[in-house]
Amino acid sequence: MMVERVVSATAELSEALRRLIPQLTDNHPPPGPAFLEALLNGDSSVLLIARHPDESGGIVGVGCLGIYRVPTGVRAVIEDVVVDEGSRGLGLGEALIKGLMDEARQLGAHGVSLTSNPRRIAANRLYLRMGFSLRQTNSYYFEFT
Repeated sequence: MMVERVVSATAELSEALRRLIPQLTDNHPPPGPAFLEALLNGDSSVLLIARHPDESGGIVGVGCLGIYRVPTGVRAVIEDVVVDEGSRGLGLGEALIKGLMDEARQLGAHGVSLTSNPRRIAANRLYLRMGFSLRQTNSYYFEFT
């Protein structure tokens, strides 16, 4: 299995995101070319992909790290981690999370946070098994219309 940092938008990446994002959420479409370029060229995010461990090595997973500075330090948030349904159970999700954690550490964060839909039972079990703790907090969201 192979996890790597994405450095450029390719047709392979765009196709993989078109396939993977709907497996994560139906609230947001996959990114278009301009948004993907901005994501990859900005300094506030890191995108990792996971390749299938067989000879084809196609992209079967993705995860993003958002990183930003606030007066109290460097914050890191893991977002949009998804592994293709047909490739789950191979350790790719864990490899993506570990890779994102390594990136956060290298960028100066003292820890990472993430959220996960309670219906994603296997993902939630993975996060707990990896040492994440469930935070008791109020999470608020305001949608701009």
